[in-house]
Amino acid sequence: MSSGINQGGWREGLLREDGEDRRSRGPGEFTRLRRRPFRSVRRTILGIPPEEATFERRGFTGGNPASRIRLEQVGTSFLRGYNAAIDEDELEPLVRRLNEVDEGFRGFAFEGAAMGLAIRDGLTLWRSKRLETLLAGPGSAHVYMVHVGAGWALGRIKWPMRRVMASLDPLLRWLVFDGYGFHEGYFHWRKYVFNLARPGGLSGYALRVFDQGLGRSLWFVHGADTETLPATIEAFPRTRHSDLWSGVGLACTYAGGVNETELQALRCAAGRYAPHMAQGAAFAAKARQRAGNPAPQTELACQILCRRSAARAAEVTDLALIDLAGDDNYPDYETWRLRIQEQFS
Repeated sequence: MSSGINQGGWREGLLREDGEDRRSRGPGEFTRLRRRPFRSVRRTILGIPPEEATFERRGFTGGNPASRIRLEQVGTSFLRGYNAAIDEDELEPLVRRLNEVDEGFRGFAFEGAAMGLAIRDGLTLWRSKRLETLLAGPGSAHVYMVHVGAGWALGRIKWPMRRVMASLDPLLRWLVFDGYGFHEGYFHWRKYVFNLARPGGLSGYALRVFDQGLGRSLWFVHGADTETLPATIEAFPRTRHSDLWSGVGLACTYAGGVNETELQALRCAAGRYAPHMAQGAAFAAKARQRAGNPAPQTELACQILCRRSAARAAEVTDLALIDLAGDDNYPDYETWRLRIQEQFS
């Protein structure tokens, strides 16, 4: 008696997918096939479309066309890494997709991937080590970007992040709050940049690191416009200026988007906070040096903001780590930053 199912068509559907005969696949291929429905659900729930990185979608209006195009490419590279981390279940294909991103923007792809893996770790009921595995392997070269990327996850899920942070480097885990600050400034700039809101749930030094990330977001919100950005910082309480300028220094050095004249004007506008901006620039130089992806904009910014080459600026961050001991007044991360700033005073 017929069941009403086209048996031949059903069998053909099992044997072929996208024009390929499944009988030729190995066991691993069948595992990947079973995962595809779950990937589709993850993409729908957690995926972020590339359009979210456009200035039009974000409502950013500053900067010239060339700067906007560059900063949009930063955003799309980040989302390319993020969506790859949401999509892939194995490290090898994920890293392969990240390494396909142009070298100058690859760090942003690893940053985005870290956000995706941190979210997946945080939402997994059992102990998941996706982010930890990335850091122990290919993500080690991008260790700074990965820690910052994990902080983006705080903007999407908050309650499980304590478990995720426990697996991070004791010194660099402060960068999680930097990433959180950037996320809030980038996606909620009206609230945090122009209404000067403070994030709930943070206290103490974490609020300062949040501002360092918020400062980085200003570079994007203003489209690397060095004329309007200083006025925005001036509107904040003065106690927040040093950390905001530090973030600006890191962003303009790592992401770029301006020329020598604009960088000189920015350094002049920073005034007494020029050493803080130089410290951010040195962090950017070290991040690129460790990843092996030097960039012309990083060299140019270091020459102007740090008054030395990118290689020498990165060396300053290394020397500042020597004999870095605990301080009752500051976390080690802040002591590290202060030592660097002293070198540029």
